[in-house]
Amino acid sequence: MKVLITGANGFVGSHILDALLEAGVAVRILLRKTSNTRLIQHHLPHVEVHYYAGIDSPAGPQEAMRGVECVVHCAGKTKVLRIREYYEANQHGTRNVVEAANRHGGSLRHLILISTRAVSGPSTRDNLSREDATPAPVSEYGKSKLLGEREVTGACEVPYTILRPSAVYGPRDSDFLHAFRAVRARLMPLFDGGRQEINLVFARDVARAVLRVMCEPKASGKIYNVASPQRSTTREFLEEIARQMHVRALPLYLPSAALYPVCLVQEAVSHLRGRPSILSRQKFHELRAAGWACCIERIRQDLGFVADTPLSDGVRQTIAWYEQHGWL
Repeated sequence: MKVLITGANGFVGSHILDALLEAGVAVRILLRKTSNTRLIQHHLPHVEVHYYAGIDSPAGPQEAMRGVECVVHCAGKTKVLRIREYYEANQHGTRNVVEAANRHGGSLRHLILISTRAVSGPSTRDNLSREDATPAPVSEYGKSKLLGEREVTGACEVPYTILRPSAVYGPRDSDFLHAFRAVRARLMPLFDGGRQEINLVFARDVARAVLRVMCEPKASGKIYNVASPQRSTTREFLEEIARQMHVRALPLYLPSAALYPVCLVQEAVSHLRGRPSILSRQKFHELRAAGWACCIERIRQDLGFVADTPLSDGVRQTIAWYEQHGWL
């Protein structure tokens, strides 16, 4: 089997690439000539690289799918300077991938879309998010990913599976890195007491989920949450980082009212620097939610899959990678 990955040079995509190569799968990756490949440089001699103008151009995906049996579509935007960029990448880019997949329907067996839990909207321990519930995204990011999902469910003519990972952490991640750095500086910033509850998921578990659904007929036409069964609050996550670093971090209690100004200032700084940040007014609506707990029974019952990396192990491996590569 040959598999095409879009977005293989990104955080999650690089872990999926790791898993496929470790499993002995032949891989082709779709990259811009200007793509930053620092996370996958060591893999480039072992994969087939197809360069293209951009995922917003239909020609690149169509040519890259020639001769492949499965496509894992990871490419997308999680942070932007202009809101329209979410829709260009996450909706229109997915539309181009779907159209290309349909053109290769005779040989292509499976399209796997890496979506996000942000599509479902907030939830709590007492009201878990389920895949069959009506989506209620609260950010433009979530809305753009929902429209990307609808490009697949509404138009894809080949078997498909949609994965909705929860908040993904692990080696190579640059978003949660800020939390690790804060704890290393012996601070635990806690908005609203750090009570927001979420099922985090270790990046390598997301990659394992892709391998599990790739050749599984039961997964066709399904949407699956991918998250750890271990739920934790923001405070518990930061406390685990402190334990693994062997530091005592001072809780810095911040009222929820302070969250919006922080996001606003960071967004302004991002525009001045010309580099998007995960903190923005759009992210504010996700950060202020009561929680992001979700049900993972569908993927467990259908496929026997569990994202079983304990938080303590995942945090320890993440810290080790950050330190080894000079990120901390």
